[in-house]
Amino acid sequence: MSILEASPYAQVAVGRPLRGEFTYLVPASLRGKLKPGQRVKVPFGRATTLAFYLSDAPPPSAEVAAKLKPIDCALEPEPVLTPDVVELVRFAARHYRYPLGEALKAALPPQLTRPDEEKEAKPDVEWWAHVLGLPSPDELPKSAHAQRATLQYLLAVGRTATMEEVAIAIPGARETLKKLAERDLIRLEARPRVKRAADGLGAERHAVLTEEQDVAVKTLSAELERGQFAPWLLYGVTGSGKTEVYLQLVERALELKKGALILVPEIALTPQLVGRFHSRFGAKVAVLHSALKDSERYRNFQSLRRGEQRIAVGVRSAIFAPVKDLGIIVVDEEHDPSFKQEEKLRYHARDLAVVRAQKANALVVLGSATPSLETLENTNRGRYKSVQLTRRVDDRPMPSVGLVDLRIERPRKRDEPRTSEPPILSAPLREAMEDVLSRGQQVILFLNRRGYDTFMVCEVCGQNLKCKDCDVCLTHHHGSRRLLCHYCNRQEFVPDRCPQCTGPLIRLGMGTEKVEAEVAEAFPAARVGRLDRDAVTSTETLTELLASFARRELDVLVGTQMVAKGHDFPGVTLVCVVMADTALALPDFRAAERTFHLLTQVGGRAGRGVDPGRVLVQTYNPEAEPVARVLHHDFEGFSREELRRRRLLAWPPYSRLAAVRIEGAHPEDTARVARALGKAVADHLPPATHGVRLLGPAPAPISKIKGKTRWQLLLKAPTHAAMEKPLSAIEAMLPDLPSSVRVTLDVDPGAML
Repeated sequence: MSILEASPYAQVAVGRPLRGEFTYLVPASLRGKLKPGQRVKVPFGRATTLAFYLSDAPPPSAEVAAKLKPIDCALEPEPVLTPDVVELVRFAARHYRYPLGEALKAALPPQLTRPDEEKEAKPDVEWWAHVLGLPSPDELPKSAHAQRATLQYLLAVGRTATMEEVAIAIPGARETLKKLAERDLIRLEARPRVKRAADGLGAERHAVLTEEQDVAVKTLSAELERGQFAPWLLYGVTGSGKTEVYLQLVERALELKKGALILVPEIALTPQLVGRFHSRFGAKVAVLHSALKDSERYRNFQSLRRGEQRIAVGVRSAIFAPVKDLGIIVVDEEHDPSFKQEEKLRYHARDLAVVRAQKANALVVLGSATPSLETLENTNRGRYKSVQLTRRVDDRPMPSVGLVDLRIERPRKRDEPRTSEPPILSAPLREAMEDVLSRGQQVILFLNRRGYDTFMVCEVCGQNLKCKDCDVCLTHHHGSRRLLCHYCNRQEFVPDRCPQCTGPLIRLGMGTEKVEAEVAEAFPAARVGRLDRDAVTSTETLTELLASFARRELDVLVGTQMVAKGHDFPGVTLVCVVMADTALALPDFRAAERTFHLLTQVGGRAGRGVDPGRVLVQTYNPEAEPVARVLHHDFEGFSREELRRRRLLAWPPYSRLAAVRIEGAHPEDTARVARALGKAVADHLPPATHGVRLLGPAPAPISKIKGKTRWQLLLKAPTHAAMEKPLSAIEAMLPDLPSSVRVTLDVDPGAML
């Protein structure tokens, strides 16, 4: 279309939390030059704002045309968002009921979300760090966590590395390297940027694939070479070598001149996987996650957009990465709840990965040892194909799993005071730990609860000590001598007596802090570390702790689900799930599935070296389905029974859900809005024969968080399309709701709390 023929009207999405698209005039200087995904600056109200050109707009009525304002300018000559990403975001905004302009902003690094000119900054040199002499991290102050972790990394990788490589492994390491240089522990040197062997396909690769790995690589490579949309499940037991399959598939994609996108649940908790990609492919890898500096995210984003880097590795937000000629998407640990965004654009990265692969005619590989039931059902129905890895690398045996029935092993003695609890470490667990530690091997103890005592209760009146702003019990943290709310971070001093009746307080429940203390008391010679959000407050301290455990400078690692996230520690031969029951009683239809996933994943940390592994599961509910099935690594049996139960109750994957969450500062207003929304939904429900159900409105399971009263209603339907009218009715009411009440639509919610 010539400039003279180009439409003088443009459809744009404004980067504001407003639903709908807007029409603007196109100045003559821009006609025929704008492309979908291009950033523009437009007048909006009394100011100018960022917007995104979407398409030409049909001529409006004369009355409307007279009121239209012109686009101020285009912010760059080419779109910052590739066409496939624009289409993906448009789908996500429609499906998850979110303003399109805000969704497009979510796909960009921070520098590109403001209406100012794009700034290019690409250095012609790269900086190298060289360790001087024979320094020890112990020479640094204990408070210098970042410097200790960075020096340990350099020593581990051969005493020299690029600043870019270190920054990928340890976000924020650029400034830390400068501090190490000031201490004369390292030397920083600028060199011209050159292509190294690791940047291409010349890096060392896995020597010998197992027979199953070889079949998986050949099968999936054939799909990749077809150049058509193909969704596959890579179902491999823990330790079966799924990562090597990913690496070789990406290698084949590069040979075919295609790009690759690798999604992982949490970058900070999977440094080994990210490190292997960077070691294999070097500077071809761009890492994307929020812990990077804005400038680093911007540089990596632009490098991918220009095609200078062909591989993106990142967390869920990397699903929007502008990878050129996308040929393969890998979602590692696809079952992990971290792939669901819980604020703003509430997308599920695994589901968007399938959509993006479909739009790009790419291969998508969903990898897991415990696939989500949604993915498994898609495989059962033939929508996805699957390939399996049933054995560990080098034919290492799967860890044996034993059950410790706490009803027998941890009974309270008759003369034992009620104010004390039985020991956390059962007799079988103590014996197993003594055996393992005596042989110089390592132990992981898993408990998905932080703190020391998880709640305090009055022995006289029975009242729990609760947070004043949240409807949850306060957790006792022994180290800080505080009661802490894990939802709003409220802290209080530990009272001597009950605030209600002055009765004596009993401390009950257990957290990782208490487990750590009991282990230290039972095994005084053992070196014990703790991995949870309280003990690890930064990426640097996390890296330092994991490195110490990998070097066997720690004997026992106590942790929450952070210890289950894909770590590979060959020295670990015993893993114990201290309490398998913590998640089973949650009011969530996924409670059993999440419990099985966690137990399997944490148990999979055992026996990954030359010595066989052992797993002990302590529980008060040995007959519970996920616990009983884990004993025999019976995911097939568990999933078959759980899918049968879900089908009977019409829960996903046999239905689709949308949660409407209402929260406000005033309980009466919040309840009134919830009931009004419930009536609006009920009025727009299709006939009962369509199978759409409304559950609620009702107070949320946690009825108050951060001082806000919470209600919710749940739509359950056989398809997303069946929920269209009720959800549209709610959206139509949003502008007229009181400002003190906030309503959130969550399509395909990840949790019910």
